[in-house]
Amino acid sequence: MALLNIINYPDKRLHKIAKPVEAVNDRIRRLVADMAETMYAAPGVGLAATQVDVHERVIVIDVSETHDQLLAFINPEIIWSSDEKKLSEEGCLSVPGIYDNVERAEKVRVHALNEKGEIFEMDCEGLLAVCIQHEMDHLMGRVFVEYLSPLKQTRIKSKMKKLAHAM
Repeated sequence: MALLNIINYPDKRLHKIAKPVEAVNDRIRRLVADMAETMYAAPGVGLAATQVDVHERVIVIDVSETHDQLLAFINPEIIWSSDEKKLSEEGCLSVPGIYDNVERAEKVRVHALNEKGEIFEMDCEGLLAVCIQHEMDHLMGRVFVEYLSPLKQTRIKSKMKKLAHAM
């Protein structure tokens, strides 16, 4: 396993739309393992392949307190969303140190493949529902700050550019 480099906002690569995974093979399983290791080390609760400059539809999530309940979603699709919305504070490994409220569906149902290539569906609510929607946005080339006002987006871009130059 290897730690991968996480791309920081406003890098244009974060806006690439991920392509479907054609086959769940050893390369994809290695990607899932490397993404999980990277997510846990960051530390975070979710990571999309887009964030590590791999533009394929792969997500890893672990919202457990004990960090031992890894979920891998390959070619995920949200097939149902509740009408009820909820405002939740979000952060992102690609936008370190920035947190703000985003409104998302309170519950979702996801259809995906696991690392064995098996189809599954999962009903998600709470932090898991927020996380899956957040990570699915990454696969579509969208970062959570794009839900915020233009003024907040400009401030965040400036802050992130200053951080990049300081490194």
